[in-house]
Amino acid sequence: MTGLTTINGTFAIDPAHSRLGFVTRHAMVTKVRGSFNDFEGTASGDGQNPESAKVNVTIQTASFDSSNEQRDEHVRGDDFLKTAQFPTMTFDSTKVEVVDEDTLNVTGDLTIMDTAREITIPFDFAGEATDPFGNVRIGFEGKTKISRKDFGLTWNAALETGGVLVSDDVTLEIEISAIKQA
Repeated sequence: MTGLTTINGTFAIDPAHSRLGFVTRHAMVTKVRGSFNDFEGTASGDGQNPESAKVNVTIQTASFDSSNEQRDEHVRGDDFLKTAQFPTMTFDSTKVEVVDEDTLNVTGDLTIMDTAREITIPFDFAGEATDPFGNVRIGFEGKTKISRKDFGLTWNAALETGGVLVSDDVTLEIEISAIKQA
């Protein structure tokens, strides 16, 4: 057996070896990249029936990190994520579709600032391995685009040359290493 059919059980995301990242355009001329550094989640499934898999992730919004403290404080504040009022974002899967032996489309509700929207994330299975400590690990990589406006994140500033300071589109980049639970 190979690919998705080898995955059975419940797996906890290893945040030290995973990344929940984002990319968005700034001033229409460059990209800003970053991540959320504090999150937890689980995935459970039956390799013989991958469509039965469930994924749940909780992200601490105050862990927003774009490597620029001034920008990070702005995004954590009232113009964007309002982290004091909305300390978490969540993703809860509602459907898993097998595309091929190594690819899944995971559909679920992404909730930001109490606004839930259905998104689909195509995930590629990166493999399964036993680490030197005896942990069975699986890896997945996924990417999708969301609209900030869909979640009420509408702050922006017009540019003299046309366009806006922050693009509406945000690309989510997800790299997961998860450890099988006993």
